[in-house]
Parts: sequence; C-alpha cells; structure tokens
Amino acid sequence: MAITLDAQLLEILACPSPDHAPLRPGTPDDAEADALTCTECGRIYPVRDGIPVLLLDEAQLPGAPDDADSA
Repeated sequence: MAITLDAQLLEILACPSPDHAPLRPGTPDDAEADALTCTECGRIYPVRDGIPVLLLDEAQLPGAPDDADSA
C-alpha cells in the first residue's frame, strides 16, 4: 500500500541524520512501501498509520535485513 502524504509536507520533511537530505516515498526495492527513504544516506523510515517515524533508532540502514526477513 502506497503512502499518501501531502505534497507540501513531503517537501518539508528531511532525514534527521546530519546531512538532512530530502526524503522520497517508498523504498529502493518497493516504491509502494509504507516508508520514506533518504535521498542521501539511504536510511528507510517507516510510516505507521500515515505518520512518518523520523527517528534514527527506528530507521533501517541500507543493506540491512528488515525484521520480516529475520523472523
């Protein structure tokens, strides 16, 4: 299911890492994923109930297996 965020909100949101790069919807593997991906560092932030969770501790690092793969 693709996320639906207001276009103006998506323009404002940025990665909380030191580079503060813009975010894009989806993941590199799934453009329809409920997530936002940093255009610079590649961290993937989950979107839960329509709310982006922009916490570094919640982000999936690029190349790291997600929780579904490790179960």
